[in-house]
Amino acid sequence: MAFAETLAGFDPAPEPIRTATACPASDYDVVRRVIEYVSNNWREQPSLERIAEVAGMDPFRLQKLFTRWAGLSPKAFLQALTLKHARALLQDSATVLDAAYEVGLSGPARLHDLFVTHEALTPGAYRARGAGLIIRWGFHESPFGLALVMATERGLAGLAFADPGEEDKVFADMSARWPQADYVEDVPGTAALSRRIFDPAEWRPDRPLRVVMIGTDFEVRVWQTLLAVPLGRLTTYGDIAGRIANPKAARAVGAAIGRNPISFVVPCHRIIGGTGSLTGYHWGLTRKRAIIGWESGIAGQAS
Repeated sequence: MAFAETLAGFDPAPEPIRTATACPASDYDVVRRVIEYVSNNWREQPSLERIAEVAGMDPFRLQKLFTRWAGLSPKAFLQALTLKHARALLQDSATVLDAAYEVGLSGPARLHDLFVTHEALTPGAYRARGAGLIIRWGFHESPFGLALVMATERGLAGLAFADPGEEDKVFADMSARWPQADYVEDVPGTAALSRRIFDPAEWRPDRPLRVVMIGTDFEVRVWQTLLAVPLGRLTTYGDIAGRIANPKAARAVGAAIGRNPISFVVPCHRIIGGTGSLTGYHWGLTRKRAIIGWESGIAGQAS
């Protein structure tokens, strides 16, 4: 399936978007609707005026809001959604991964990416389904809507996204992964962690973000490999399967990526189909497009 053919199912003339305030959640509500529109109509290369008309906003205000959010104009973001762009990002993906592992890094040129130090719980701890773990959690505003942040004393263990009204559903989804754990709501305690995750100014090598991976041996190997995919790049399920020395396991790799509990930080959104198609994303394809575009803006500013 071609990249653009994953974008079906959206009304090309949606109702106008309400004006956003300057908070991340409100910005994302506007951006999400714009992304859905341009994703469905990128072949026509709609003008800024047309996009603003759909958004129910003045073109100047939309341009300012969108660029503040993404680091890219709506038109530049539209171009980033094309199949040609996806294929270009894939072109040297294998080389990028090879170089990362040859020098023993979690990812090449990560000065402008998340600095992550990670560990995995033992297989026995995973089989215990979280028994003995205390997981603190809270919902926080993020550039991609509400984010559920879940942490143990060892570090970040879960990160998920919720659309309005879906908070209970998302918490149930995540907590079911470790049903024997003790869950403690702690919004103040997880707020600083949320800020570090989503603020590029906090992505510092002297203060690495601690992540704990809770999964099977195979899943953990896949998730660790995802950390080698740099900001602003994409790679494929087949490349990841090859990197873990099991090139025929692309389907199993896809399943493990789909079960990644630490979205965004462990960048499962940077994995796409071999033809450049976006394929699935547990938290929605619109959000996947948003994250990829947002990261493209950051990578462009850093280069």
